[in-house]
Amino acid sequence: MRAFAIVAGELVLMAAWWSVSSRRRELWHVIPLVLAVLGVTSIFLAPDAHPKVSTATALLVGAATGVALFVATRIFVAIAIHWRPFARHVIEAYREAAEEPFVRSLVLSLLVSVPSEELFFRGLTQRTLAETALGAGGAAAAALVLYVLANLPSRSLPIVAGSIVGGAVWGALAWWSGDIVAALASHVGWTGLMLVLPPHVGTAEPPP
Repeated sequence: MRAFAIVAGELVLMAAWWSVSSRRRELWHVIPLVLAVLGVTSIFLAPDAHPKVSTATALLVGAATGVALFVATRIFVAIAIHWRPFARHVIEAYREAAEEPFVRSLVLSLLVSVPSEELFFRGLTQRTLAETALGAGGAAAAALVLYVLANLPSRSLPIVAGSIVGGAVWGALAWWSGDIVAALASHVGWTGLMLVLPPHVGTAEPPP
């Protein structure tokens, strides 16, 4: 049942991102809903967590990691923005975000999408794979691959880049802590900061 849920969830999320990138569906009308379903499913199916650190430690490390990831992202964007395709994709991503009222997008991101992603990828998927011959480390790597593949149909360079780097960090936190608390704190912190303090990339087409 868990294997079926993981495969089905992966395929549904890929299809959802493809519908968004193909302009057939609106991002805010599809992705949070799909992720919410995956998140709720994961609550019932995920193997039990085995925390290796206290909740307070996990929250502290997760929050600090989220801030560090935000700073690293801002530095990366400041450099990569000079590459025209990346600049165009970043501008498009923030234009899409601006199409939804800020408070609503903040709520959908931090209270729906982010927790659901962590429940599905670092909870259900990574924990399930850790019970196989892959072990904890192999499960973190495999969950990262699945996370990146799920985001590839977005055809968005910043989203894919974020899934690679962020997914690696959050998977490592889940591996280290034995739970998703640290990964969730990091993911929420990073996403919240990226929405509240977005990179200054402008709204016009980037120069050649």
